[in-house]
Amino acid sequence: MHLTPTEAHQTEMRHAHFNGAPGILVSGLVWITAALVCHLVGIMQGVWALLIGGALIHPLGLVVTKLLGRPAKTGKANALNQLAMASTIWLILCCAMAYGLFLLNPVLFFPAMLATIGSRYLVFASVFGRPVFWLLGACLIAAAFVAIVLALPPVFAAGLGGVIEILFAFGVFRQKPMRQPKLLPV
Repeated sequence: MHLTPTEAHQTEMRHAHFNGAPGILVSGLVWITAALVCHLVGIMQGVWALLIGGALIHPLGLVVTKLLGRPAKTGKANALNQLAMASTIWLILCCAMAYGLFLLNPVLFFPAMLATIGSRYLVFASVFGRPVFWLLGACLIAAAFVAIVLALPPVFAAGLGGVIEILFAFGVFRQKPMRQPKLLPV
């Protein structure tokens, strides 16, 4: 198993997943949905909307990616597949910790999730080889800090995450399209 990512791996990732834009958009819509549920029904239901919706981000992002004409998968030889999977395991553990924080103090859940998702985007900077993911991650982490310092109500913290991701999704969709990469050896 060769775990050294190369420009070819990143090019393949960018092409297959439309620069990551569909996933960012779906994630932003999940945050907005969680904010609406939080506002209309309650914080507990908003938390579950984010957790359940969060579990659907990857499959829904793949559907959107395929509808946009991209393969939504890379070759098995792509070393970045393992990095993405490792960050997914880390994400699941952080979601459990954020839920634990919710049980202690409900207003901490959405800021904890903003920091978690922001940190995962920092990994995507390596997966996709695009600096925009550093900026997206930093914005979400800063939003977590602002939400805690200003004691934002949960609906605003969740809504802030959604607005940030949707704005970035549009920016990433506008990035120069990638040509079909040369297939990596299996």
